[in-house]
Amino acid sequence: MEDALLLNQTSLVTHFHLRGLSVNQKVQMFIFAVFLIFYVLTLIGNILIVITIIYDHRLHTPMYFFLSNLSFIDVCHSTVTVPRMLADTWSEEKLISFDACVTQIFFLHLFACTEIFLLTVMAYDRYVAICKPLQYMTVMNWKVCVLLAVALWSGGTIHSIALTSLTIKLPYCGPDEIDSYFCDVPQVVKLACTDTHIIEILIVSNSGLISVVCFVVLVVSYAVILVSLRQQFSEGRRKALSTCAAHLTVVTLFLGHCIFIYSRPSTSYPEDKVVSAFFTAVTPLLNPMIYTLRNEDVKNALNKLMRKKEKKEEK
Repeated sequence: MEDALLLNQTSLVTHFHLRGLSVNQKVQMFIFAVFLIFYVLTLIGNILIVITIIYDHRLHTPMYFFLSNLSFIDVCHSTVTVPRMLADTWSEEKLISFDACVTQIFFLHLFACTEIFLLTVMAYDRYVAICKPLQYMTVMNWKVCVLLAVALWSGGTIHSIALTSLTIKLPYCGPDEIDSYFCDVPQVVKLACTDTHIIEILIVSNSGLISVVCFVVLVVSYAVILVSLRQQFSEGRRKALSTCAAHLTVVTLFLGHCIFIYSRPSTSYPEDKVVSAFFTAVTPLLNPMIYTLRNEDVKNALNKLMRKKEKKEEK
């Protein structure tokens, strides 16, 4: 009887109130300016990488195919949360409908989990390229690359559907304030008017476990690569080390957040907002900076693209 009553009251919660990063108006204006700059630079940087890779046929290799996927995901991942946060800066109530909140959760986890799988695939690509160079084009042919891309996007979709389904089935009939600037599973589940202990265990076994396992796999992969590099010539070793360092930096920044947040969904820390802000706004910007500034092929292709554009404007 009580469960039925709770379920009937679920319809009472049609909106959630987002607290944002700060209640101070001056701090909010500063955050708005910073996030707007980061978001614009994220769009420009990642879209430029995608266009450059498509334009330059020399970059039509497995590594750059996956890199273009990473840039596309970063644009989408940042767009899920940042524009909404920028708009909410000018709103006193900062309300988000239940449906919009669920939609945000779905796409947030779709792009985040897909990126985790993508980073793992990129590590495998570098492992084959460095440790088995003679077999690289046979192992990482285009059919395999496309199948891996389909698999990682499918995995991200399944993961997101699972978490979103767990969240949407809970009864929400009481508190409606989310202590963040976007909807995410741990914060929303806390508002359910029922025991969520089992749900929190499922979150850890889903998001937390995926993050930890993929991180361990990635670290082991790069450790094997580094051991293998000891046998290579200095020039090739330096280039491979540069590439691996870039990949490992992105992996640490991205998966560090996932492990920090989703390995303990029932516990909140004051640092959670800062970590989440870094995850949604800063990391998608750092990815193109890390890859382009450390990659001569991308920089040369980008310069070539800019020169061609200038010539067209002169005509």
